[in-house]
Amino acid sequence: MELIRDENWDAKSYPFSLPVVRGWDRLEFHPRVTFFVGENGSGKSTLIEAIAVATGFNAEGGSINFNFSTRASHSPLYNQLRLAKSPRRRRDGYFLRAESYFNVATNIEELDRDDGPVNSSKVMNYHGGHSLHEMSHGQSFMALIEHRFGRSGLYILDEPEAALSPNRRHARRLHLVQFV
Repeated sequence: MELIRDENWDAKSYPFSLPVVRGWDRLEFHPRVTFFVGENGSGKSTLIEAIAVATGFNAEGGSINFNFSTRASHSPLYNQLRLAKSPRRRRDGYFLRAESYFNVATNIEELDRDDGPVNSSKVMNYHGGHSLHEMSHGQSFMALIEHRFGRSGLYILDEPEAALSPNRRHARRLHLVQFV
C-alpha cells in the first residue's frame, strides 16, 4: 500500500496530520494477518477505514455489497491510498467496526424487510439467522464472526475486542486462527 502525497495532501489538516500517516510512504502487509497497534488518537481507525473504503467496502461496515450511509463521516484518506491487489481472487470479505456495528445490524434488518416475505431473512441468515439487535453486543459480534467469516476472504476488523468479554475474545481468536 502506498500513500499518494499529491496536491490534495495537506500535512497540517485532518486526516493527513495524524501520527499514523507520518513517516512512511509504503506499507507491506503480511499475506495472512496484519495488526495495527498504537495509542488512542493516533489514527488507527482512520487508516483502517481508509483501507476498507479503498478496497470497496462501505465506510460504516458490512460486506462488499453493503451500500448505505447513516452519516457520511469517513475521511478522504482513502483517496490517497494505492493498494496492490493479491493475485489470488478474494471470494468474500467484511469490514467490521465496533463504532458503527449497530448501523450495520439495522441495515441487515432493513434489507430483509425490503426483500419481502418471499426472501425473508435472506441477509440475516448469513449473519446467524437472528436479529443482531436481539443479542448482546458481544453475542452479535460472535454470531457475525462464526456465521459470516470464512476462508479466502479479506476481513478488516476495527476494534472487535470492544464488544467481547475475555472469554469471548479467546473464543474469537480460536475461531479466526482456523482461517490464517
